[in-house]
Amino acid sequence: MTIAVLIVDDDPLVRAGLTMMLGGSPDIRVAGEAGDGSQVAGLVETLAPDVILMDIRMPNVDGLAATERVRARKDAPEVIVLTTFDADEHVLRALRAGAAGFLLKDTPPAEIVEAVREVARGNPVLSPGVTRRLMDRVAESGPDRRRAAAVTKLESLNAREREVAVAVGHGRSNAQIGAELYLSVPTVKAHVSSILAKLGFNNRVQIALLVHDAGLISEPPR
Repeated sequence: MTIAVLIVDDDPLVRAGLTMMLGGSPDIRVAGEAGDGSQVAGLVETLAPDVILMDIRMPNVDGLAATERVRARKDAPEVIVLTTFDADEHVLRALRAGAAGFLLKDTPPAEIVEAVREVARGNPVLSPGVTRRLMDRVAESGPDRRRAAAVTKLESLNAREREVAVAVGHGRSNAQIGAELYLSVPTVKAHVSSILAKLGFNNRVQIALLVHDAGLISEPPR
């Protein structure tokens, strides 16, 4: 399957560089480009991309607003946020809105290409060097209020789903969760799908953030 990608960045040189970088991969096709978040909805409608590479800081409609709008759509494409700021609070907002992850703009080209493939498969991608600082930012911002809200949300899950959610929060794969909880991989997938539906989430990153907010893991997921 060829992965269709939409590149959204207000810098034409960045767009050109990403287009050249992705264009060398036989399984990836750059479906289109946009210079502002206001163009994203229309391009998603006409081009039906699988993945969007989204800059955060743009002059009119920024990448945060554009991510929130596009992820609210039915059958929304996955979004990878591109940023020059590691652990910026804007990245956290984008992840909470349903972005599949974030990459720094100086990420090596091969890693950006592989990140596009990963999110197209439904796997989140977080730049490993800044994940801990991002999760520390979560812990620092309104901990008591956020913890109470997270615990309330998790109460909508049954006991087994909470166990699976905590394992997701620790960064476990479906196979690892199955081995730990003595479940088959299809059963784990079913539990994850049920968790996403009950919580109104789009992906595993949001589950991990919620579990961390609720204080159910002592270390941020890596």
